[in-house]
Formats: sequence, C-alpha cells, structure tokens
Amino acid sequence: MIDLDGLEMCVSSTASNGVVGSDTRLRFTQRGHRVVARYSGGRVERGWLVGRLQDSELVCRYAQRESGGEIHCGRSVCRVERLTDGRTRIFEHFRWSTRNGSGTNVFDECPR
Repeated sequence: MIDLDGLEMCVSSTASNGVVGSDTRLRFTQRGHRVVARYSGGRVERGWLVGRLQDSELVCRYAQRESGGEIHCGRSVCRVERLTDGRTRIFEHFRWSTRNGSGTNVFDECPR
C-alpha cells in the first residue's frame, strides 16, 4: 500500500471548473487505510479532505472555504501511483455536491 502520511502535494494540473491551483498545497496524514488532508492556497482559504485508501484507490469527501467566503464540497475518486523518480502522484476525479460540474486534477508530491 502506498503511504501518504506526511506528504505535501502540489497541483500539477487542474480542471477548468476546479478551484485549486499552482499556489495550493495539500498536507496528508494517514493511519492504516484512513486518510485526511488539509489544503490551502490560491482561491482556497482552507480545505479538508477525509477518505479511505484501498490499494491504489483513494475515495474521499472534501469541503473548502474559498476566498470569497463561499463553502463548497464534493466527492472524489483518485488513483494514487508512484512515479519513476519515487514521488507520489494522485489523479483526482471530482464531482461537486454544492455546485454544478466535475473534472480531473493532478497532484504531485512537492520536491523536498
């Protein structure tokens, strides 16, 4: 199983209707299959993600407060993989619950 505990992830690409961007950072904690992350930066003042990692699939819910004061949430199904250089990549397929739309974001482990 891939371990996300302690990883900081950067946004590599985002959907046109996504809110995260190049200034957004995600910080992960993992205990067994349980995963939580806090994220912020760019248009996201504060975000939380909670989910379950089974093999290479992370299924989660997220909620975020955006820079305009709005609070939005949704659901994601992600594929987690190791890159050839040893870093972790997450392909997130999200669907908003509080606004219309869905899309794909890609997160890469930030260089240390």
